[in-house]
Amino acid sequence: MVRLYSHVDAELVLQAMIDYEKYDTAVIVTSDGDFRCIVDYFYHQKKLNVALSPNREKCSILLTKAARERIHFLDNLEKKLAYTNEKAPLKDGT
Repeated sequence: MVRLYSHVDAELVLQAMIDYEKYDTAVIVTSDGDFRCIVDYFYHQKKLNVALSPNREKCSILLTKAARERIHFLDNLEKKLAYTNEKAPLKDGT
């Protein structure tokens, strides 16, 4: 079986390398192990700010190993990112 969209992964990696000098750090959002090579390269070049995976259980182990301590999982951030109707207190505490 051929993945019809696999060329998109290659195009994204290629474009990231073309634009490499244009940015200081990268934030890569994926769970796909196909991006392991670019995550690993950016990590070693000290240009990987963070790799964000939507779900720990579905994240490729290859990606997790490449990003090392820079991988974070959005399912762990659910409470921090959740919408609330509460207003934040003002600087004076009211």
